Amino acid sequence: MKIKTHSMLLLLMLFSSLLSAQTYDLLIKGGRLIDPKNNLDAVMDIAITDGKVARVAASIPGGDAKKVIPAEGLLVTPGLIDIHGHVFHGTQPNHYLSDGLIAVPPDGFTFRSGVTTIVDCGGPGWKNFDTFKKNIIDPSKTRVLAFMNIVGEGMRGGAWEQNTGDMDAKLSAMVARQNRQYVVGFKVAHYSSRDWIPIDRAVEAGKLADMPVIVDFGGSTQFEPLSIRELFFERLRPGDIYTHAYAELNGARETVVNRETREFEPFVLEAQKRGIIFDVGYGGASFEFKQAIPALAAGLYPNTISTDLHTGSMNAAMKNMLNVMTTFLAMGMELPHVISASTWEPAQVIQRTELGHLTEGAIADLAILNIREGNFGVWDRSGQKIATNQRLECEMTIKDGQIMYDFNGLAAQDLIQ
Repeated sequence: MKIKTHSMLLLLMLFSSLLSAQTYDLLIKGGRLIDPKNNLDAVMDIAITDGKVARVAASIPGGDAKKVIPAEGLLVTPGLIDIHGHVFHGTQPNHYLSDGLIAVPPDGFTFRSGVTTIVDCGGPGWKNFDTFKKNIIDPSKTRVLAFMNIVGEGMRGGAWEQNTGDMDAKLSAMVARQNRQYVVGFKVAHYSSRDWIPIDRAVEAGKLADMPVIVDFGGSTQFEPLSIRELFFERLRPGDIYTHAYAELNGARETVVNRETREFEPFVLEAQKRGIIFDVGYGGASFEFKQAIPALAAGLYPNTISTDLHTGSMNAAMKNMLNVMTTFLAMGMELPHVISASTWEPAQVIQRTELGHLTEGAIADLAILNIREGNFGVWDRSGQKIATNQRLECEMTIKDGQIMYDFNGLAAQDLIQ
């Protein structure tokens, strides 16, 4: 009996020593790591402990981790950041993208695409931000932030978004400052009159709260569109964002590629050099190859890649974040640049530099992606298509060190039959 007891004690001690040797919760091993902030593009291992990146190295022993995720042949990136989505989902009639039926609940449409952070782009205004926080931010596992609409009612559509009397810079800035943990700036959208009131009110709010403004510019063909040159050089500040950068919108706005001559407007590059941020915001009707291809050829690459996610766009040409990234790969944008515009660059634009990178000690948000080879196509809202031989797919998404999505069971145990 004493011999058995002694043997059991030795086994327990050995088991305890093995556990203590497992210093990491997760180890992602053998993947191609692209981390733009740290200028990394190499096969590396990443260890995670307590929701943080514990170590990044060429080789970390598998025995040091409680769970090893094999990533050979896969791409490992920081968690993707989509700065233009619509996730203020609700049940209210006639509420469009503000507590309405066209927005989507975030967790169903983020992790499966490698997205760990999504910014609702103008759904809530100062009047209903508390509802947005209670119904969307608080219960979501996705990290949800917001550009707050300069319209107090939010993005309700129709007449509500034309009401300049509901565009209060001071109240918007006050609520934004009170919710600085979640609010990253202010949104202007869907305004169809030919004046600068929404832009100027949003910029005023941005100055008061020290936050950027994102602009969905132009919304009517009844009037001659306002000048984007004036918008870029006289109305917006460096760090403010022009979304739907490659939209045509049937003449409702001036475009970066002239619709008549089909020549790129060179002053747009000067605006980008000045610090105006150009965001994709692909959407259901806000991206066309006849704008994007000449613009990229002229050097206007997007600062940030984003989806404009809602029920209309996800079931049309846009689909999801990875499809938008695949589209830019198909147009010739290099993979590291695409990853940067989907991770570290948007983190800087929304002033959340704790995100978007995999520095040791950083928040452990990661996307593990597969670059599938084959015959594929990406298309735009006009039905024009580009053939491509590669497509990005999500294998796994990790947020705060926790596995949130595992497409092929990389973390699962093989069934022994």
